[in-house]
Amino acid sequence: MVYTRKDVSTLTRSERSRLVNALLELKRRGEYDEFVRTHIEYYTPDGEGGLRAAHMAPSFLPWHRRFLLDVENALRRVDESVTLPYWDWTRDRTPRGVPWTDDLLGGTGRSSDRQVMSGPFAYRHGRWPIKVGITDTEYLTRDLGRPRDPIALPTAGDLTGALNDPVYDTAPWDSRSAKGFRNKLEGWGPGRGSTSWRTHNRVHRWVGGHMMGGASVNDPVFWLHHAFVDLLWFRWQQRHPGARYRPAKPLGEGDAQHGRVVARHERMPPWDITPDELEDQSRIYRYA
Repeated sequence: MVYTRKDVSTLTRSERSRLVNALLELKRRGEYDEFVRTHIEYYTPDGEGGLRAAHMAPSFLPWHRRFLLDVENALRRVDESVTLPYWDWTRDRTPRGVPWTDDLLGGTGRSSDRQVMSGPFAYRHGRWPIKVGITDTEYLTRDLGRPRDPIALPTAGDLTGALNDPVYDTAPWDSRSAKGFRNKLEGWGPGRGSTSWRTHNRVHRWVGGHMMGGASVNDPVFWLHHAFVDLLWFRWQQRHPGARYRPAKPLGEGDAQHGRVVARHERMPPWDITPDELEDQSRIYRYA
């Protein structure tokens, strides 16, 4: 049966509680940390050699679509009523609103060490220790909005260029792609600093703390953020009927990206599935 992913701001009190409890149960079982390990393993920048599946590559969107489905299936094994909500950061834009309430994700970190002190994922409750990461920090960290060097979340207007681009992705198929929907949404821009962090990437920077890097899955907001990114892919598909994932075929041996990106019908690790098989999610879930 097709299920529905809702805007997090519309969840009832009971739906919020069920989502939080399911996440905490995955953490207790040790399943959650496996998702963190997977994301760290596949967080391969285009400055390194080898295949890039999760980031800085065309498969950014189908890779995370499958990743979200995996955690959603795990949550639904705990509580079949739970689905992943999405956080529309073009509308809910402050550190004090949804999803940063005490009954959902809790708030920002304290100024001294960025440790999250409120909500169910605060370290002091003992139910969300950070066991897998790229640092030794044992507590969840955030720095919502970066008060010492403020940045703003992307607006609906910032998404216009991405949603209007009729081509899914283009050469050089990495963080340098100036055209194509994929990188305009993923958000790698030229230069350094805040101007180079766009759309999806800027949201990670705005949240700060654990959301900045390969261990970003340690913050449960990761799933809400990427559910909205997934919804934007769906909206782009609706806007451009017939537009498909690119590249359609494996790149030739003379191409600098040969063997480094996943083509439409190639297996996308760590799963035995192709981007082609993930372009249409309508038989699995819909968005409210």
